[in-house]
Amino acid sequence: MNPQDLKQIAEWLIDGARSAVTPPQMMAQICERLAGAGLPLWRAGVFVRTLHPDVLGFNFIWKPGAEVTVGSADFDLLESPEFRNSPLAIVFGKGREVRHRIDDPESKRFPFLDDMRAEGVTDYIALPLLATDGSVHASSWTTKHQGGFSDEQLSGLRSLMPPLARVVEITDQRRKASILLDTYVGNRAGERILGGQIRRGHTETMHAAIWLSDLRGFTALSDRLPAETVVDILNRYFDCQVSSIRTHGGEVLKFMGDGLLAVFPIAEQDRNIEQVCARVLEAAHESRTSVEAMQYPIGETIERFRFGVALHVGKILYGNIGGGNRLDFTCIGPAVNLAARLEKIAGRLNRTIVASAGFAGMCGGGWTDLGEFPIAGFSKAERVYGLTDETPVG
Repeated sequence: MNPQDLKQIAEWLIDGARSAVTPPQMMAQICERLAGAGLPLWRAGVFVRTLHPDVLGFNFIWKPGAEVTVGSADFDLLESPEFRNSPLAIVFGKGREVRHRIDDPESKRFPFLDDMRAEGVTDYIALPLLATDGSVHASSWTTKHQGGFSDEQLSGLRSLMPPLARVVEITDQRRKASILLDTYVGNRAGERILGGQIRRGHTETMHAAIWLSDLRGFTALSDRLPAETVVDILNRYFDCQVSSIRTHGGEVLKFMGDGLLAVFPIAEQDRNIEQVCARVLEAAHESRTSVEAMQYPIGETIERFRFGVALHVGKILYGNIGGGNRLDFTCIGPAVNLAARLEKIAGRLNRTIVASAGFAGMCGGGWTDLGEFPIAGFSKAERVYGLTDETPVG
C-alpha cells in the first residue's frame, strides 16, 4: 500500500470523513480510497451495535462496482447458530481480531468462510472497532488476491481502525440520539429537540386532529392481576393502536397509564383537514378491530378487552413545558381538554369511538348524533357523535 495514500485516508477519517454525508457514503469512500491505495479489496463490512428496542444493530456491506447495502439485525441474531459460529461473535465478545487465509484448515470451523471460499475469496480478517465507552463494533475485510493480504497491507489496515472507530462511534451516537428521541417522544418532537428546541417555553401553535384513548376497566384489571401481567397487557393493547396511528400519519405523544394521546398534524398551507380526519378515522376503525380481537389467557379464562377513543380537531400548543431542568415535549390547550372530556363521555355511553361536531363534520357519513352534553370547564355544551355501525355495549 502507498504510505502517503494511507496517511491521507487516516487524516480524512480524523477530520470526520466530511465528504461522506451518510454512513453508506462513508463506507463506500473509505473502501474506494483503500482500493486506490493498493489494497485488493473484494468485500468489506462494518457492523455497528446500536440502542433500539427492536434492532440489535446495522451492517454496511461494500463490494467493488456496487452500491453499499445496509441491513439490520434483531436481538434473535445473538442466539442464532449463524452468529454464534461466526468470526464476528469472537470480535464482539472478546474485542480481538480474527484472521484466516481461506486455505487454512482452521477456517473451516466458520461456516461463513465456506461461503467466502465459494466466492473465490483467499483471505479474511475481522477487526474490532473499539469505542471510547468500552463497547465494541466490528469490521471485516476480504480479498480474492492470490496469496491473500500481505503483512504490509494488514498493518496498514489495522492502523486505520482507531480513526475509523471514532467516525463510527460519532455516527452511531447521532443515530442513537435520533432513535431514542423517536422512541420516547415521537419523530416530530425528536426532530425539533435535535434541532435545538430544548428550552422551556419553546412552543408553537399547531392545527391538528387529536386522539385520546383509554382502556375500559383498567383499574379493576390492575387490582386483580399481578403488575407484570398488567404491563404485558398494556403493551399488547398499545400495539393495537400505535401501528395504525403511525401508518396514518399520527404521532403518539403520551402513554398515561392506560391512556394514549396522539396528534395528526394538519398542514397550514393546504388545510388538508378532511384528508387528515379521514385517516384518523381509518386508524380508529383498525384499532377497534385489533382491540376486539385481542385475547389474553389467564389460568383457565381468556381475558377480552374494550377501549374508548375520542376524536377532535383544533389548535394546540406544542412544545416544551415543565419545571426547572425537567421538561416534557407535549401538547396542551382547550382542544386537548375537550378531547379528554369526550373520552369520558364515550365511557358513559358505552361507545368505542366518539367525535366532536368539528371532527365529525370533516368526515362525511357514518355518524349519528348522540346529543348535547355539558362539558366540565367549558361554558357551553358540546354535541357528540358516534359511529352508526356501532352498537353501545351495556
